[in-house]
Amino acid sequence: MKIGFIGLGNMGAPMASNLTAAGHEVTGFDIANAPPEGVQAASSVTDAAKGMDVVITMLPNGAILRSVADDIIPTMKQGATLLDCSTVDVESARAVADKAQAAGLMAVDAPVSGGIGGAAGGTLTFMAGGPNEGFAAVSPLFDVMGQKAVHCGPSGNGQAAKICNNMILGVTMIGTCEAFALADKLGLDRQKMFDVVSTSSGYSWVMNAYCPAPGVGPQSPADSDYKPGFAADLMLKDLRLSQQAAEASDADTPMGARATELYAEFVEHEDGAGRDFSAMLPRFVSRRRS
Repeated sequence: MKIGFIGLGNMGAPMASNLTAAGHEVTGFDIANAPPEGVQAASSVTDAAKGMDVVITMLPNGAILRSVADDIIPTMKQGATLLDCSTVDVESARAVADKAQAAGLMAVDAPVSGGIGGAAGGTLTFMAGGPNEGFAAVSPLFDVMGQKAVHCGPSGNGQAAKICNNMILGVTMIGTCEAFALADKLGLDRQKMFDVVSTSSGYSWVMNAYCPAPGVGPQSPADSDYKPGFAADLMLKDLRLSQQAAEASDADTPMGARATELYAEFVEHEDGAGRDFSAMLPRFVSRRRS
């Protein structure tokens, strides 16, 4: 396929490289980064979108997505597909999809899970929203960039799935870190706690695959001084999106709301910025009951 790729940052660049390696003709644009090897450079977002079969966007937020969509939709050829892999608010995803469909295009919102390593290794999971024909049109690209793609329903449902998943992730990480901090104060060895919880009713992906305690369980960012695998800043972004969606849909999410408050405090007022989201553990260890 002829593919335009807009947003060549830590995630977008390796995704574009994998598409090129698979034989697709990729033209890319980013305001700050040069295209990776094999990806042709575009002079603007409209240049990257013109005449392409698929235009992929990987952008920081909904406002930027809307702005880019306003620029590129009029230049895209009829029947092309706009595939947005950003993590943005549901309302922006649906607004962009409506505008694309009104212009005779197909639109799919497909945020990803798997981080920079998944982008580089082509092992991402895509959570897709949009019409069946749009999902079918870009499914071969999902096979190149990832290991799994789930069609979650109409436009915006990909973002809804990502937001709900990461709200669970953020809440679970906080609970796991609290439990390790409590175990420390009770004199329970961290490895013994892991041995019990990882094979008991406290089992979770956070505990078993991404343990926040250094030297416990499989290798994780905790073993590299909490160098980000998934940054606390990004967890805060996703939790805020979850609360924006909860407010818009009148959903009661008290645990999600409290997790958002704790990550906001950690990132914006403590030392969480630039650290992995599992660095909540030393934060709780250093605290006393108020």
